[in-house]
Amino acid sequence: MDLRPIRPKKIYEEIVRQIKDLIGEGNLKPGDRLPPERELSERLGVSRASVREALSALAAMGVIDIRPGEGTFVQNIRHGAIVEPLAMALLLDRQVAMELLEARQALEGEAAYLAARRAGPQDLEKMAGILKEMERDLQKGTLGEEADLRFHLAIAEAARNSVLARLMHTVSDTMRQALRTSRQRLYTTPGNQELLFEQHKRIYEALKAHNPRAARRAICEHLRFVERELQKE
Repeated sequence: MDLRPIRPKKIYEEIVRQIKDLIGEGNLKPGDRLPPERELSERLGVSRASVREALSALAAMGVIDIRPGEGTFVQNIRHGAIVEPLAMALLLDRQVAMELLEARQALEGEAAYLAARRAGPQDLEKMAGILKEMERDLQKGTLGEEADLRFHLAIAEAARNSVLARLMHTVSDTMRQALRTSRQRLYTTPGNQELLFEQHKRIYEALKAHNPRAARRAICEHLRFVERELQKE
């Protein structure tokens, strides 16, 4: 019998549940603005850190949209059947995060293989532009998860397989959260930021050379590197 220890509910999980209930009951509607962090903290009787963690989880699920300088807004739920439970699982269970990396190897390895065969000049130009953006992020010392995500999505689009592209776009919100979290952890080790950039360059070079096997190998080696680094913690 496979029984797991019961884990106490974290504070931010309860905040997530309450906000989702308000949306489900119609008390919060798409486009509504949520109260500021300080007000939510006071009304819920919790720390602002817990509120911030809950809002980050809700944003990863696509339930809310956090707009710097404007506020936090309820949005129409997108891809709810897939993104929401997966995003929540990623935030709560480290093993699920590792499994996402395994799934990405299967999905993106094939996407890279096909993209190396089918990518046209415009695809390669787009990837090169994203790489330059990633290099600027490296120089500025920023996380760069947005450019990272767009690079991987560009590969899926270059594969010229509508199902692969749709699958990648469907889980893009979840990947964004996963990339942000993993980069925050990876960057605590000196040199990892530069290594990640070099890995993306190798992926691009294999695609540019139209070498399917090298492209698949490069992207899988990159994802396995991330997996190994995260397991060191």
